[in-house]
Amino acid sequence: MGNVADAPLVEAVGLVREYHMGDQLVRALDGLDLRLDGGQFASVVGPSGAGKSTLLHVLGALDAPTSGTITVDGVDLGSLSDEQASEFRRHRVGFVFQFFNLVPTMSAWENVALPRLLDNQSLRKARPRAVELLERVGLGARVDHRPSELSGGQMQRVAIARSLIMNPTILLADEPTGNLDSATGAAVLELLAEVAHDEPNRLVVMVTHDPNAAAVADTTITVRDGKVA
Repeated sequence: MGNVADAPLVEAVGLVREYHMGDQLVRALDGLDLRLDGGQFASVVGPSGAGKSTLLHVLGALDAPTSGTITVDGVDLGSLSDEQASEFRRHRVGFVFQFFNLVPTMSAWENVALPRLLDNQSLRKARPRAVELLERVGLGARVDHRPSELSGGQMQRVAIARSLIMNPTILLADEPTGNLDSATGAAVLELLAEVAHDEPNRLVVMVTHDPNAAAVADTTITVRDGKVA
């Protein structure tokens, strides 16, 4: 389902997400409104506990909204069943995490191909595309290396290649440079910006607490007390 002409890729209206911590009700998102178009790199910043990670989880259909609406690429995420949400995550969303989340016993190309395996395709069939993506992120010479033979920056590049294997509409990065030195982090941010700008219908959303990382993005969303400030 592509974008309706002029419709934003992401639109949240009055988005609320509540959850229980013990007997306390926490309102992590409190009537948040947001519109984002494809072809851009957006950073989400704000103090700890402001709702940044919750927003990322709702965007990736890992969390369902309590109320309000959120549509991503024309899909109303609040209306999805568990099975539909899982399908949406598998085919429309790429995830990049601070700690890379690579499988230590698999080579770089196998890690990249893993989402295809989880989608009932054979690793062997997915290999050409996995290798192509590793070349795209500058790791053509490392396709058979395991994570233990790679640097932190290289592992994050493998993770970015993996996030692209299903050709997602939205790529969500949670503190992707949090474990990297500044030079390596800058190269990873440059790569994320390229990934966003390569496709008019792809959006990269990054949560970061690093103002230098946020400054690289095309647009910065400040979340405070569960709302866009």
